[in-house]
Amino acid sequence: MNQTEKNFYNLFSESKILINEPLSKYTNTRTGGPADLLAFPQAVNELKNMIIKAKKLAIPVTVVGNASNLIVKDGGIRGLVLILVKLNQIKIENKNVIAQAGASLIDTTEAAYKLGLTGLEFAAGIPGSIGGAIFMNAGAYGGEISKVVHSVTILTRNGEIRVYQNGDLDFGYRHSRIQDEKDIVLSARFGLETGNKKKIREAMDDFNFLRASKQPLEYPSCGSVFKRPEGHYTGKLIHDAGLQGFQIGGAQVSLKHAGFIVNVGFATASDYLAVIKHIQKTILDKFHVQLETEVRIIGENS
Repeated sequence: MNQTEKNFYNLFSESKILINEPLSKYTNTRTGGPADLLAFPQAVNELKNMIIKAKKLAIPVTVVGNASNLIVKDGGIRGLVLILVKLNQIKIENKNVIAQAGASLIDTTEAAYKLGLTGLEFAAGIPGSIGGAIFMNAGAYGGEISKVVHSVTILTRNGEIRVYQNGDLDFGYRHSRIQDEKDIVLSARFGLETGNKKKIREAMDDFNFLRASKQPLEYPSCGSVFKRPEGHYTGKLIHDAGLQGFQIGGAQVSLKHAGFIVNVGFATASDYLAVIKHIQKTILDKFHVQLETEVRIIGENS
């Protein structure tokens, strides 16, 4: 920790900032090097103040949501890392669900179900946060966040709070404006409809069953690694290339679902990245298809 980071640390002495903290404790892959400074802001004002002070001190800031669809390299992340899981309030206003960035998608879908609101069933088992879902326009089983989000409140890197309507967010396949402008999601408002609670529950249970039966939930992973290339299914391409079970170190192409890379024991981020590179090269050589990563890869090499 350099002197500038010490100054920042002292400014937020009540925030319990962690120093040189291994991010492998928090990522879903259970891999990743240390953060110079790691904080878990508990209120929007605290987050805003951290962003403003870090900018004044020229400390880089990385926001990782709940660190689910993410690979942090083994060298870790310099500067300040923010995990937003404590910003997790969920409110209901008429047919709107308003969820803070750190709220889980699973908790948000459950809150909607309890009041008989339909539209979020597809997200019932996605292990991500609201902020991450907006960031990448998360989707599954024919549903997408862009189809149900009404507006998003964001914090700019200058500390300004803005509200974007759906049409302002430039949603696309696994893309939103947030990725381009590096804003920080504070909360999202979802416009839902009144539905039949029994049917909502049945749909959620069906999606959860499909997820549990097809995905390797028994191992740490970053979820779906690659975007779906046009005209193809990623898992089928990897399966047809004979890569299921391919392993480097502790990172293995899942035997249950070829679109996942799982940590079968003491994997490093370097193991993950080597498996990803091998898959991309093999699929390009065999099928002339370029696979793009859906998972976000950040940090420094060791």
